[in-house]
Amino acid sequence: MNGSRTSIQALIEGMIPGATDLEGVDIVVCPPFVFLSEVSQALAHSRIAVGAQNVAIPEKGAFTGEVSASMLKDVGCDYVIIGHSERRALYGETDEIVAEKFASALELGLTPILCVGESLEEREAGTTENVVERQLSSIIEYNGIAVFANAVIAYEPVWAIGTGKTATPHQAQEVHAFIRQLINVQNASIAAKIQILYGGSMKSANAAELLAQDDIDGGLIGGASLNSDDFIAICSAATKV
Repeated sequence: MNGSRTSIQALIEGMIPGATDLEGVDIVVCPPFVFLSEVSQALAHSRIAVGAQNVAIPEKGAFTGEVSASMLKDVGCDYVIIGHSERRALYGETDEIVAEKFASALELGLTPILCVGESLEEREAGTTENVVERQLSSIIEYNGIAVFANAVIAYEPVWAIGTGKTATPHQAQEVHAFIRQLINVQNASIAAKIQILYGGSMKSANAAELLAQDDIDGGLIGGASLNSDDFIAICSAATKV
């Protein structure tokens, strides 16, 4: 929940030139709902796609304050973030709710960016893999494994979001490899192709080292996306690995 029309316009104007030559890199920006239409129009002829930060389960009706998948498609979204740790922790989104939102997004042709990850307490208790497996299993049980052929997964260690802390490349790689193996058990083809992003304080200074890991395919960028130079530097790092 950052930005104004002025600051977002400046961000977009800074990103478009830098993204032009980054062939082979998928770039998506996910602004707040109120700026989606404006950002989508501004990026219409660029190679940057647009996504939303959340989506409602119902398609329409008496759900004041909610925004449906069809509305997101209508204003130019191709992606939507599902189950971000802040949605889970602050707004009570359970694994079941996340699975239903995932299904709603897919049904309307949006690509879900599914967020999974553990808290500091869970990591210290040694239950990281249990937490991630539970979060992924809820999607598979509700939607089936095939849905991951049209989705992205983002691993976000909650303890490394907005704290300045970052999982070491080895720590991040371990969980990314675990995620890919969970998918692989049920469908090797999907496991080989799915993009798994790292979402724990990736920035220009550490992007190259993180992206060099075998199972880290990209980043879910938070604070560093508020500066176009920093964001494009991270995208550029992806071209070098």
